[in-house]
Parts: sequence; structure tokens; C-alpha cells
Amino acid sequence: MNQIPFIAVEGPIGAGKTTLATLLAAELNMPLLKEIVEENPFMERFYQNLDEWSFQLEMFFLCNRYKQLGDAEAHWIRQGKPLVSDYHIYKNLIFSERTLKGREREKYRQIYHVLTDDLVKPDVIVYIKASLETLLARIAKRGRSFEQDMDRAYLEQLIEDYESAMASLAVTEPDTVILTIDGDATDFVADPEHFADIAARVKASIAHRNFS
Repeated sequence: MNQIPFIAVEGPIGAGKTTLATLLAAELNMPLLKEIVEENPFMERFYQNLDEWSFQLEMFFLCNRYKQLGDAEAHWIRQGKPLVSDYHIYKNLIFSERTLKGREREKYRQIYHVLTDDLVKPDVIVYIKASLETLLARIAKRGRSFEQDMDRAYLEQLIEDYESAMASLAVTEPDTVILTIDGDATDFVADPEHFADIAARVKASIAHRNFS
């Protein structure tokens, strides 16, 4: 594992990953690594026709996240500097396993492992778990046009996929601390006490691992 803390915030679409990661980066005085979303040129077409544009969308995300994390590892983590990210590279598999089929899914899996198996992994994952109703409300509030007609069944399945993914990571990355946040009961934006509790849990995890 790393000699300094690398923290990733994860959860389904609309969970509030970027918001929480931004707040944690400020509280912990750490730089923030944000994933590219709206810049993906295939995003709107994907939501209009999942089968037609899934592979292009997933490959764009994979290549961009691989480049981001490779740069972050070289310029920050390997230089002894901590980091907060609003994603874990594993999310590429979470989404691609649902959106891709057949040969495209198999090809994607192979490319994913070639690119990411030796990438640095987070020491702490802050996992925001939330219900369909909470996610839909937050998606509507942030107002991204391409998300407004999202299939409820797709999002509901994604919630289940994230649960399975976190259970898998607990086994495959046993040294990683996974902190689960109840996104239905916790409003880390509107309630300072809720955020303070999350920050305290993250700080305790860092202290427990004796990072210096």
C-alpha cells in the first residue's frame, strides 16, 4: 500500500461523489482529482441509445481515467503527496459489465486489466450508498440535460451493482478501508454535523493506518 493516503469517493450516479470529495479535499488540505464526465463526447448519444454507443463511451472513460491516475501517481502519490479522488478506477468495470455485451465486453475486460492492474489503488474508499429516490432527486437537482430521462431500472440495477462491487473490493483489496455512508440519512452539504462526522471517520482511518 501507499506510504501516504490516497482517498477515493465512490457511489452510483447522483450519490454526490464530487461534492463530498471536494469537501474532504478542503477539510484535509489535499489536492482533488476529478473525473471527466460532461466532456465525454459520447455521453448524450449513450443515453439515447445504450447499445449503439456503450463501447465508445466506456473506452473514453477508461482511457481518460487511466491517464489521470497515471499522472496522479507520478506527480503526487509517488512524490509523497496525499490525494483525494472522486472515483475509483474499478467503476469502469461496474458500468461496463452492465452496458457491454458479448465480444465487446470481453475485449473491454482485457483492455481494462492491461491498463489498470498495476495502477495505484486507494487506501480509503468512502462509499456513498443511497436509494433510488435519493439518487433521482439529486440527479434532478443538478440538472444535467443528458441525465434527466435516465431509465429508472438502469439506475436501480446500478445500485445493486455498486453493492456487489464494494463486497468484491473488500475481498480483492483487503488492505483498503471501505467507509460506507448512508446517503439517505446523511446530508453532508446542508448539515455541517453530518459532514464533520464523515470527515472524522476518514481522519480516523488515516490515523489508524499510521500515514506520515
